[in-house]
Amino acid sequence: MITRMTELFVRTLREDPADAEVPSHRWLVRAGYIRRVAPGMYSWLPLGLRVLHKVETIVREEMDAIGAQEVRFPALLPREPYEATGRWTEYGPNLFRLKDRKGSDLLLGPTHEEMFTLTVKDLYSSYKDLPLALYQIQTKYRDEARPRAGLLRGREFIMKDSYSFDVDDAGLQASYDKHRAAYVRIFDRLGLEYVIVRAMSGAMGGSASEEFLAVAPNGEDTFVRSPGGYAANVEAVQRPRPAAQDAAATGPARVVDTPDTPTISSLVGVLNERYPREDRAWTGADTLKNVVFMLVNPDGTREPLAIGLPGDREVDTKRLEAAVEPAEVTAFTDDDFPAYPVLKKGYIGPQALALGEPDADGRTPAGRVRYLVDPEVVDGSAWVTGANEPGRHVIDLVCGRDFTPDGVLDVAEIREGDPAPDGSGPLSLARGIEMGHIFQLGRKYADALGLKVLDANGKLVTVTMGSYGIGVSRAVAAVAETTADDKGLSWPRAIAPYDLHIVATGKDAAVAEYAGGLAEELSSRGVEVLLDDRKASPGVKFADAEVLGVPTSVVVGRGLADGLIEVRDRASGERTDVAVDDVVEHLLALVRG
Repeated sequence: MITRMTELFVRTLREDPADAEVPSHRWLVRAGYIRRVAPGMYSWLPLGLRVLHKVETIVREEMDAIGAQEVRFPALLPREPYEATGRWTEYGPNLFRLKDRKGSDLLLGPTHEEMFTLTVKDLYSSYKDLPLALYQIQTKYRDEARPRAGLLRGREFIMKDSYSFDVDDAGLQASYDKHRAAYVRIFDRLGLEYVIVRAMSGAMGGSASEEFLAVAPNGEDTFVRSPGGYAANVEAVQRPRPAAQDAAATGPARVVDTPDTPTISSLVGVLNERYPREDRAWTGADTLKNVVFMLVNPDGTREPLAIGLPGDREVDTKRLEAAVEPAEVTAFTDDDFPAYPVLKKGYIGPQALALGEPDADGRTPAGRVRYLVDPEVVDGSAWVTGANEPGRHVIDLVCGRDFTPDGVLDVAEIREGDPAPDGSGPLSLARGIEMGHIFQLGRKYADALGLKVLDANGKLVTVTMGSYGIGVSRAVAAVAETTADDKGLSWPRAIAPYDLHIVATGKDAAVAEYAGGLAEELSSRGVEVLLDDRKASPGVKFADAEVLGVPTSVVVGRGLADGLIEVRDRASGERTDVAVDDVVEHLLALVRG
């Protein structure tokens, strides 16, 4: 087929959109692939839809290849199934909620586990019906607090979600492995540099969980990897806890004056000046920093959480948010201190935190602060920490002897060079864009919604499930993000809107006639051609060709008189003169690989 630029609904822009933060956002808008409607919401224009449909085709082909069957559920859903699984509350403000004219609660689907589960429950009842895999490609909705980065973090997005249904855990593992292999093929075909990392299951629940991350400097996710093959989203890194220490030789805790020590570095300076150690100098790693956050539960209740960690580390808020989900993490402000008089700002110590026990629901009683510590804070370890008095700290406060935390929470920042949890070498940090996430859900949703089948012995058993998501619209942005340069987009051939971009330059009628004929010939051979037949200057046409990012441009111009056509590779910038008699076969070879 041929698309003529004089007929194509497109307008390239010379200026960046004001809200563009990343290259993919900037160039997809400037090249006329998408158009902003409101924060986090975009219209897909003809060029963008062509790329989106090609991504969808790749996803469909690989899902169909593993025997998954496509379905389509409504985006507008009733409250009751999400109430049954607890997610009506757990999703909190991220859920778009509305009422119909009768006052019934509805939502715009953020994900569809409940619908898949109930549909299989309605139609299947025997182990003979399983294994089963169903998928859909559909628009999802999440009320992001701060939509940003164009298609990478929107309130409306297109997603492929699929689910496997098996009688037992062995079947689930087999289904998981098939989906994982399909994902590898999908992302290979998309031409992405990606890494598969261990991940947190979050609100989805379940056990095993992996993410497919496109490696990108502007990615929102931080991941780690080691020379020995360990790879994980930073939120999923779980450092091994050291063995308990022998505190027999540690003297009793003693409170000392430490005036004007609002920071760890100022505290260390005072310790070395006034209370020097005999063996070495004090460092931040000798101090126990106690940081307080306020958690907001999905039902709106608030409770403080104190985290104790070595003073040379900071709390990674993304790791903390993942660990306490579905609760939200907010700052513990000056306005919160009066309700918790045990907390002395700047001098908080664990002696004031480990007071009382949680109630039957696991909530902390009024006035009490739940206290969790870093894995490095083991029984027998001695620390310098706040004495719960302004201007004073305590030296040699021993965990397990002088205080007992409520538990362990590994949310400290992960640093370049930290040892990998599996001993496979030092960790390196990189950034990525989450493209896919696969979970072994297990029986969470089947239990909540009563999905059972009769097994081979005629006994009712709960079905076990897997969940597998791909951000289809995000894939468009991720590929753009990782391939664009300072001139515009640069699509891999598999998902480019067209195979070839023919640029007719100059006013010579012979040039226009040849370019049109070449387009017709290539189209008849199955090539998708974009023909720039506008009466615009060569400079404008060349600039637009670079912005639009079709992988191969064919320049028909002055060289035609000498029997030559210029062929340009968008990614490398390489230019090749090809004889007129050979150009069709040359271009077909490029397109067909």
